[in-house]
Amino acid sequence: MTTEKGQRGEDRAARYLKLRGYKIIDRNVRAGRGELDIVSLKNDTLVFVEVKAHQSREQGLLAVNDDKCERLRSAANAYLGKMPRFTGLQCRFDLIILTPRGGINPFPHVEHLQDIFR
Repeated sequence: MTTEKGQRGEDRAARYLKLRGYKIIDRNVRAGRGELDIVSLKNDTLVFVEVKAHQSREQGLLAVNDDKCERLRSAANAYLGKMPRFTGLQCRFDLIILTPRGGINPFPHVEHLQDIFR
């Protein structure tokens, strides 16, 4: 994500992950054929997190299509090739979808979907 809205969404997602015990390793990494929004570590698992800020959950899910998954795989493989210290860890791809809340609450609703594809 490169827009201001996207950056705010990624910042919110990173805070959410930190509060749940994830260590943020990297952000906005361009590698292979794609970009990794957030690279984090939880226990012995390296987690590549895609962040989508949309008006609805469905829009966020639709944005992670087959082509997007292939680009994420490519980016993750290239990242691991440059970071040999992580090669022995389990890896997974997560998705965080941020959607607006109604009323006066200024913070978006955060939905964290783990292991969204293999």
